[in-house]
Amino acid sequence: MNVSDPCKVQVANSPAENMRAVTATIELLVPDMPVDVLTARNPKEICKALIKQGLITTDKAKEILSRQDQTIKKLARERGVTAAGISDGAVSIVDVITSLKIGRKDGQVGMVDEDAIYHALAKQWGYAYKKIDPLKLDLNLVTTTIPHNFAKNHLVLPIDIKEGTLVVATPNPFNLEVMDDIKRVSSMDVEVVVSSRTDVVRLINEFFGFKRSIAAAEDLFAGPSIDIGNLEQFVRLKANDDSAPNDQHIVSAVNHILLYAFDQRASDIHIEPKRDHVMVRMRIDGVLHTVYNLPKKVHNAIVSRIKTLSRLNIAEKRRPQDGRIKTDKGGVEVEIRISTVPVAFGEKVVMRVMDPDILFQDLQELGFTTTDLNRYKQIIQMPHGIVLVCGPTGSGKSTTLYSTLRRLSTPENNVLTVEDPIEMIHEDFNQIGVQPAIDVTFANILRTILRQDPDIIMVGEMRDLDTARNAVQAALTGHLVLSTLHTNDAPSSVTRLLDLGVPPFLIQATLVGILGQRLVRKICIYCKEPFEMEAADLSAMGIEAGRKGSLTLHRGKGCIKCRSTGYRGRGAIFEVLPYTETLKKLTTVNTDVEKLRVRAREEGMFTLRESAIKKMLEGNTTYDEVLRVTWENM
Repeated sequence: MNVSDPCKVQVANSPAENMRAVTATIELLVPDMPVDVLTARNPKEICKALIKQGLITTDKAKEILSRQDQTIKKLARERGVTAAGISDGAVSIVDVITSLKIGRKDGQVGMVDEDAIYHALAKQWGYAYKKIDPLKLDLNLVTTTIPHNFAKNHLVLPIDIKEGTLVVATPNPFNLEVMDDIKRVSSMDVEVVVSSRTDVVRLINEFFGFKRSIAAAEDLFAGPSIDIGNLEQFVRLKANDDSAPNDQHIVSAVNHILLYAFDQRASDIHIEPKRDHVMVRMRIDGVLHTVYNLPKKVHNAIVSRIKTLSRLNIAEKRRPQDGRIKTDKGGVEVEIRISTVPVAFGEKVVMRVMDPDILFQDLQELGFTTTDLNRYKQIIQMPHGIVLVCGPTGSGKSTTLYSTLRRLSTPENNVLTVEDPIEMIHEDFNQIGVQPAIDVTFANILRTILRQDPDIIMVGEMRDLDTARNAVQAALTGHLVLSTLHTNDAPSSVTRLLDLGVPPFLIQATLVGILGQRLVRKICIYCKEPFEMEAADLSAMGIEAGRKGSLTLHRGKGCIKCRSTGYRGRGAIFEVLPYTETLKKLTTVNTDVEKLRVRAREEGMFTLRESAIKKMLEGNTTYDEVLRVTWENM
């Protein structure tokens, strides 16, 4: 028995008939009335299931049914769907409900979206619901268990094997004959779980398309081959051993990796060659996830394609290179910073996604407390001097600097930046990219930049004495200079400048303030829950909450929105250190950083740990994140 998709829409012949259907079914839309799950074939039954599961009210169900015909026609026009496509279920009642943006009746955050609808239907049908996490799918399992056309025609997707049982996701669990076919082909028992139609269709297209591209590219290397990287060289006499970087299969594979990263909110993409395979990893909310293990044979072609897009030298494989790609992400232009470096088994590529919505924000949206925000605003409003933003790689320094520059940039100011490389192009700034190959370095540019009549100068990083000297010189001549340092906290920046060779008297004359920062993961708002914890237990772990007794903290239970991690997105924690006269007196050749730190705290500086604890008590992050990101001497 092949049963049609339970979410297909049956369109009324006329608005009048549609309204009569609504009136005739008011009595059916009673929450406590049983639903025959095997006959849930039409919009009325779908709405009835949503009422029974507490997602929508009876009034909303009436509204959905009364507006379905009009909404279907509108969606069909927008998507270019024909009347035949509507009859085939190309536009479903689920599309109608999600397009109306109805708030959830059950009190949970968000709208009645497709996941919520299929979750409710799965309960009504007696099946488990599964939000598919693409990061946890095995490419070979998905693409080799059943043929592509079979998966596409019947909307079935193998997602896991548990104790010899194949788990298959589908929006239509009533395809009994299809499940029997999968059982015969795989020689395994089949467990059916319900997933949203959009997820199943998208993953079938992406995974089978990506697999097809990789397999076709791998065929170009058919035959025995050995490639064990740069350090263990093997001479192979074969012409054209790498597929062309513009080969369509490689183009498709690289496009898929980039789009996949955008979809998963990845900040970095790592392509890492190993001895006999290539690992693709993505950093999401600060944590790296392994996404694919690809054949080693396609590595050079993928790297060449990325180099071509970023205008790097394809032939140069022995030296590190930096480049950039500008592309589209959901209608917004984003820039991807490319870095290649030779490692033991070939060239490793790291692509950092520079999203303008993240890089350019209002300062109050970055996560400052009210006190720290006021202090930082006072520092950056100084007419001249050096402002340092410090923290390790990936701590959000670029976001803070760009957001600060956007605040300071006015038609009356000339803002000049010196970067290596330029991370995000902004029309309000005059941005200069460092090019060491032609002797365009931080130090050389800073020597001549004063002739450009700047008001505000941003130096990407103070990495050596020449750069620091020239930045100091710019500050002494009446300019505000913003820059970064890689230090653990704000007070350590003073000793770092001394280590670079900057004399204490020049630091005292030019430094006006320091900002230290880190990124902590935020609790997922969709599954956030409170719990009680004793202040003494936190104190035993090194977290001094400044309170006694039982505390109400929060954590994420784990849900489909956060991949069951309990976290979604990241926010910054800060420590703001105005460089006061007292701190200047403590700055000598033999400066003790601990004395600076103690004095800064006496003057009101909140440490990174204290900032993180405040966010924990406000319910924005967890004590696990406080311990992971900060340490006690902060």
